[in-house]
Amino acid sequence: MRRALALGAVMVWSVATLSTAAGAQPAPSRSRPARPAATAPPASQEGRDAPVTVDADQLENLQKEGLTVFTGNVVASQNGSTQYADRMEVYLDDKGNRIVRTVSTGNVRIITKDCRTGTAKRAEYYDAEQRVVLIGDARVWRDDNVVTGERITIYLAEDRSIVEGGRVKGVFYPKNQDEAARPKVPAGQCS
Repeated sequence: MRRALALGAVMVWSVATLSTAAGAQPAPSRSRPARPAATAPPASQEGRDAPVTVDADQLENLQKEGLTVFTGNVVASQNGSTQYADRMEVYLDDKGNRIVRTVSTGNVRIITKDCRTGTAKRAEYYDAEQRVVLIGDARVWRDDNVVTGERITIYLAEDRSIVEGGRVKGVFYPKNQDEAARPKVPAGQCS
């Protein structure tokens, strides 16, 4: 339910912004109660139940189809992972409570909470499987290590990937002892 609420808040903001840009009177703002600052998210929000925030230039909401389309400089974030694209289609379940999948196109770039970065022409995300599929000149890297292929499937919860299509390539650099002894970067704090 939190995902739909977070998405709804963005939609209210976007609709008001678009109406104002078109010359209509701005929608009256609704004040929200102040949220106390938290040092860490509650355990129930650390994974898939964390709020999803989507920011874009424009939004089209097709409620009957359970589809919301964000276009122009799209930035979507959840739980330390971020995705950028020119267009993102967000498909909700039958009740409109949960995101089932997303399809992103145009200048797609993802950064996972464990500091992997990926690019492709298209990205499809399937929530039930916690799976991201990068399609079209797909590339994923962390530090200097990189894999490329036509299609890369990342299973986020399993820390596993499959690279396929055309000629696949991987370049991996061994860590020296100084690098292996360095503490890992906390999730969501990629350098």
